[in-house]
Amino acid sequence: MTFLALDVGNTRLKWALYEEPRVGARLLAHGAQFLENIEKLAEGDWSSLPLPRWVVGCVVAGDAVKRRVEEQLELWDVSPQWVVSSSAEAGLSNGYDHPARLGSDRWVAMIGARQRLLASGPPRPCVVVMVGTAVTVEAIDADGCFLGGIILPGHGIMLRALESGTAGLHVPTGEVKDFPTNTSDALTSGGTFAIAGAVHRMVENLRRHCGQEPVCYMTGGAGWKMAPSMSTTFELVDSLIFDGLLEIADRRLLAV
Repeated sequence: MTFLALDVGNTRLKWALYEEPRVGARLLAHGAQFLENIEKLAEGDWSSLPLPRWVVGCVVAGDAVKRRVEEQLELWDVSPQWVVSSSAEAGLSNGYDHPARLGSDRWVAMIGARQRLLASGPPRPCVVVMVGTAVTVEAIDADGCFLGGIILPGHGIMLRALESGTAGLHVPTGEVKDFPTNTSDALTSGGTFAIAGAVHRMVENLRRHCGQEPVCYMTGGAGWKMAPSMSTTFELVDSLIFDGLLEIADRRLLAV
Protein backbone atom coordinates (compact mmCIF):
# COMPACT_ATOMS: atom_id res chain seq x y z
CA MET A 1 0.00 0.00 0.00
CA THR A 2 1.92 3.05 -1.23
CA PHE A 3 1.64 5.99 1.16
CA LEU A 4 2.04 9.72 0.50
CA ALA A 5 2.96 11.90 3.49
CA LEU A 6 2.43 15.68 3.26
CA ASP A 7 3.90 18.42 5.44
CA VAL A 8 2.40 21.77 4.43
CA GLY A 9 4.26 24.50 6.30
CA ASN A 10 4.14 28.28 6.18
CA THR A 11 6.62 28.48 3.31
CA ARG A 12 6.86 25.11 1.55
CA LEU A 13 4.99 21.87 0.98
CA LYS A 14 7.20 18.86 1.64
CA TRP A 15 6.12 15.42 0.45
CA ALA A 16 7.41 11.85 0.65
CA LEU A 17 6.10 8.70 -1.01
CA TYR A 18 6.71 5.44 0.88
CA GLU A 19 6.25 1.82 -0.09
CA GLU A 20 3.83 1.38 2.81
CA PRO A 21 2.51 3.32 5.84
CA ARG A 22 5.01 2.00 8.37
CA VAL A 23 7.92 3.54 10.25
CA GLY A 24 11.08 2.44 8.45
CA ALA A 25 9.26 1.82 5.16
CA ARG A 26 11.27 2.26 1.97
CA LEU A 27 11.23 5.81 0.63
CA LEU A 28 10.27 5.80 -3.06
CA ALA A 29 10.41 9.53 -3.83
CA HIS A 30 10.36 12.88 -2.09
CA GLY A 31 10.44 16.58 -2.82
CA ALA A 32 9.39 20.08 -1.84
CA GLN A 33 7.57 22.97 -3.46
CA PHE A 34 7.09 26.57 -2.38
CA LEU A 35 3.45 27.31 -1.58
CA GLU A 36 3.12 29.73 -4.50
CA ASN A 37 3.95 26.85 -6.86
CA ILE A 38 1.55 24.20 -5.49
CA GLU A 39 -0.41 24.19 -8.76
CA LYS A 40 2.64 22.75 -10.52
CA LEU A 41 2.64 19.50 -8.51
CA ALA A 42 0.10 17.44 -10.49
CA GLU A 43 1.73 18.15 -13.84
CA GLY A 44 5.25 18.27 -12.43
CA ASP A 45 6.73 16.41 -9.46
CA TRP A 46 3.73 14.13 -8.95
CA SER A 47 2.97 13.32 -12.59
CA SER A 48 5.30 10.30 -12.76
CA LEU A 49 4.62 8.89 -9.28
CA PRO A 50 2.79 5.60 -8.76
CA LEU A 51 -0.74 5.88 -7.38
CA PRO A 52 -0.67 6.43 -3.61
CA ARG A 53 -3.28 4.27 -1.86
CA TRP A 54 -3.39 6.53 1.17
CA VAL A 55 -2.48 10.16 1.88
CA VAL A 56 -2.00 11.62 5.36
CA GLY A 57 -0.71 15.08 6.05
CA CYS A 58 -0.44 18.02 8.40
CA VAL A 59 -1.06 21.60 7.33
CA VAL A 60 -0.48 24.88 9.15
CA ALA A 61 -0.78 27.20 6.14
CA GLY A 62 -4.58 27.65 6.32
CA ASP A 63 -7.71 26.36 4.59
CA ALA A 64 -7.05 28.11 1.26
CA VAL A 65 -3.70 26.35 0.86
CA LYS A 66 -5.27 23.06 2.00
CA ARG A 67 -7.87 23.30 -0.77
CA ARG A 68 -5.17 23.96 -3.36
CA VAL A 69 -3.32 20.82 -2.24
CA GLU A 70 -6.52 18.77 -2.40
CA GLU A 71 -7.09 19.97 -5.97
CA GLN A 72 -3.65 18.64 -6.94
CA LEU A 73 -4.49 15.27 -5.35
CA GLU A 74 -7.40 14.92 -7.79
CA LEU A 75 -4.70 13.61 -10.12
CA TRP A 76 -5.15 10.28 -8.34
CA ASP A 77 -8.75 10.75 -7.16
CA VAL A 78 -7.60 10.35 -3.58
CA SER A 79 -8.69 12.36 -0.53
CA PRO A 80 -6.12 13.10 2.18
CA GLN A 81 -6.56 12.61 5.90
CA TRP A 82 -5.41 15.82 7.61
CA VAL A 83 -4.06 15.30 11.11
CA VAL A 84 -5.71 17.45 13.78
CA SER A 85 -4.12 17.62 17.22
CA SER A 86 -6.14 15.67 19.77
CA SER A 87 -5.98 14.74 23.45
CA ALA A 88 -3.99 11.59 22.63
CA GLU A 89 -2.67 9.68 19.61
CA ALA A 90 0.06 7.18 18.79
CA GLY A 91 1.19 6.85 22.40
CA LEU A 92 1.44 10.58 23.08
CA SER A 93 -0.91 12.52 25.37
CA ASN A 94 -1.54 16.22 24.88
CA GLY A 95 -1.23 18.58 27.84
CA TYR A 96 -2.21 21.70 25.89
CA ASP A 97 -5.05 23.71 27.48
CA HIS A 98 -7.04 23.29 24.25
CA PRO A 99 -5.51 20.25 22.49
CA ALA A 100 -7.09 20.94 19.09
CA ARG A 101 -5.44 24.38 18.99
CA LEU A 102 -1.94 22.92 19.05
CA GLY A 103 -0.35 23.20 15.61
CA SER A 104 -0.64 19.87 13.83
CA ASP A 105 2.99 20.03 12.68
CA ARG A 106 4.12 20.35 16.29
CA TRP A 107 1.92 17.40 17.30
CA VAL A 108 3.11 15.19 14.46
CA ALA A 109 6.78 16.03 15.04
CA MET A 110 6.42 15.09 18.71
CA ILE A 111 4.83 11.76 17.76
CA GLY A 112 7.75 11.12 15.42
CA ALA A 113 10.25 12.01 18.13
CA ARG A 114 8.54 9.78 20.71
CA GLN A 115 8.58 6.86 18.27
CA ARG A 116 12.27 7.40 17.52
CA LEU A 117 13.10 7.64 21.23
CA LEU A 118 11.33 4.39 22.14
CA ALA A 119 12.90 2.58 19.20
CA SER A 120 16.38 3.42 20.49
CA GLY A 121 16.03 2.57 24.17
CA PRO A 122 14.01 2.98 27.36
CA PRO A 123 11.62 5.92 27.82
CA ARG A 124 13.20 9.27 28.68
CA PRO A 125 12.12 12.91 28.70
CA CYS A 126 12.40 14.55 25.30
CA VAL A 127 12.74 18.05 23.87
CA VAL A 128 11.63 18.54 20.25
CA VAL A 129 12.85 21.59 18.33
CA MET A 130 11.51 22.69 14.94
CA VAL A 131 13.42 25.47 13.20
CA GLY A 132 11.51 27.02 10.32
CA THR A 133 9.62 30.24 9.66
CA ALA A 134 8.87 30.06 13.37
CA VAL A 135 10.74 28.06 15.99
CA THR A 136 8.99 25.74 18.43
CA VAL A 137 10.53 23.98 21.43
CA GLU A 138 8.41 21.24 23.04
CA ALA A 139 8.79 19.24 26.26
CA ILE A 140 7.65 15.62 26.63
CA ASP A 141 8.08 13.62 29.84
CA ALA A 142 9.21 10.00 30.03
CA ASP A 143 5.59 8.78 30.11
CA GLY A 144 4.81 10.38 26.77
CA CYS A 145 2.92 13.41 28.05
CA PHE A 146 3.41 16.69 26.18
CA LEU A 147 3.92 19.15 29.03
CA GLY A 148 4.01 22.33 26.97
CA GLY A 149 6.19 24.26 24.57
CA ILE A 150 7.33 27.69 23.44
CA ILE A 151 7.14 29.53 20.12
CA LEU A 152 9.58 32.18 18.97
CA PRO A 153 10.37 33.87 15.65
CA GLY A 154 12.68 32.23 13.17
CA HIS A 155 15.76 34.02 11.82
CA GLY A 156 13.91 35.70 8.97
CA ILE A 157 11.10 37.09 11.12
CA MET A 158 13.55 38.41 13.70
CA LEU A 159 15.57 40.21 11.03
CA ARG A 160 12.50 41.71 9.33
CA ALA A 161 11.14 42.89 12.68
CA LEU A 162 14.38 44.68 13.47
CA GLU A 163 14.59 46.20 10.00
CA SER A 164 11.03 47.53 10.20
CA GLY A 165 11.39 48.88 13.72
CA THR A 166 14.91 50.31 13.63
CA ALA A 167 15.99 53.16 11.37
CA GLY A 168 18.89 52.37 9.08
CA LEU A 169 18.94 48.61 9.68
CA HIS A 170 19.03 47.24 6.15
CA VAL A 171 22.01 44.94 6.08
CA PRO A 172 22.86 41.60 4.44
CA THR A 173 22.84 38.36 6.41
CA GLY A 174 26.05 37.95 8.34
CA GLU A 175 27.83 35.10 10.10
CA VAL A 176 27.52 33.72 13.61
CA LYS A 177 30.41 35.02 15.71
CA ASP A 178 31.18 34.73 19.40
CA PHE A 179 31.96 38.45 19.46
CA PRO A 180 30.38 40.17 16.43
CA THR A 181 32.10 43.38 15.30
CA ASN A 182 29.71 44.46 12.54
CA THR A 183 25.94 44.88 12.31
CA SER A 184 25.34 41.96 9.92
CA ASP A 185 27.14 39.49 12.16
CA ALA A 186 25.50 41.03 15.25
CA LEU A 187 22.00 40.44 13.84
CA THR A 188 22.68 36.88 12.68
CA SER A 189 24.44 35.96 15.92
CA GLY A 190 21.70 37.52 18.04
CA GLY A 191 18.95 35.50 16.35
CA THR A 192 20.95 32.30 16.51
CA PHE A 193 21.85 32.71 20.18
CA ALA A 194 18.23 33.54 21.04
CA ILE A 195 17.07 30.22 19.59
CA ALA A 196 19.95 28.25 21.13
CA GLY A 197 19.25 29.86 24.50
CA ALA A 198 15.54 28.99 24.33
CA VAL A 199 16.38 25.36 23.65
CA HIS A 200 18.91 25.28 26.48
CA ARG A 201 16.34 26.75 28.88
CA MET A 202 13.70 24.17 27.93
CA VAL A 203 16.18 21.31 28.39
CA GLU A 204 17.00 22.68 31.87
CA ASN A 205 13.29 23.03 32.70
CA LEU A 206 12.55 19.46 31.67
CA ARG A 207 15.61 18.05 33.43
CA ARG A 208 14.56 19.77 36.65
CA HIS A 209 10.91 18.68 36.28
CA CYS A 210 11.65 15.02 35.49
CA GLY A 211 14.91 14.51 37.37
CA GLN A 212 16.39 12.88 34.29
CA GLU A 213 18.54 14.04 31.37
CA PRO A 214 16.31 14.71 28.32
CA VAL A 215 16.99 13.64 24.76
CA CYS A 216 16.84 16.54 22.29
CA TYR A 217 15.77 16.23 18.65
CA MET A 218 15.93 19.05 16.11
CA THR A 219 14.16 19.22 12.76
CA GLY A 220 12.98 21.81 10.23
CA GLY A 221 14.33 23.42 7.08
CA ALA A 222 16.69 25.72 8.97
CA GLY A 223 17.86 23.16 11.52
CA TRP A 224 21.23 22.78 9.84
CA LYS A 225 21.88 26.50 10.32
CA MET A 226 21.45 26.15 14.06
CA ALA A 227 23.49 22.97 14.46
CA PRO A 228 26.97 24.54 14.82
CA SER A 229 25.76 27.03 17.44
CA MET A 230 23.87 24.75 19.82
CA SER A 231 25.08 24.50 23.41
CA THR A 232 22.83 21.48 24.00
CA THR A 233 23.53 17.93 22.80
CA PHE A 234 20.95 17.08 20.14
CA GLU A 235 20.21 14.87 17.14
CA LEU A 236 19.28 16.53 13.85
CA VAL A 237 16.48 14.54 12.15
CA ASP A 238 15.22 15.93 8.84
CA SER A 239 12.37 13.41 8.60
CA LEU A 240 10.79 13.90 12.03
CA ILE A 241 7.38 15.02 10.73
CA PHE A 242 7.32 12.25 8.14
CA ASP A 243 8.26 9.75 10.86
CA GLY A 244 5.28 11.01 12.84
CA LEU A 245 2.92 10.74 9.87
CA LEU A 246 4.10 7.16 9.24
CA GLU A 247 3.51 6.24 12.89
CA ILE A 248 0.03 7.81 12.85
CA ALA A 249 -0.92 6.06 9.58
CA ASP A 250 0.37 2.71 10.80
CA ARG A 251 -1.63 2.90 14.04
CA ARG A 252 -4.77 4.10 12.30
CA LEU A 253 -4.58 1.18 9.90
CA LEU A 254 -4.25 -1.28 12.78
CA ALA A 255 -7.31 0.28 14.42
CA VAL A 256 -9.49 -0.20 11.35
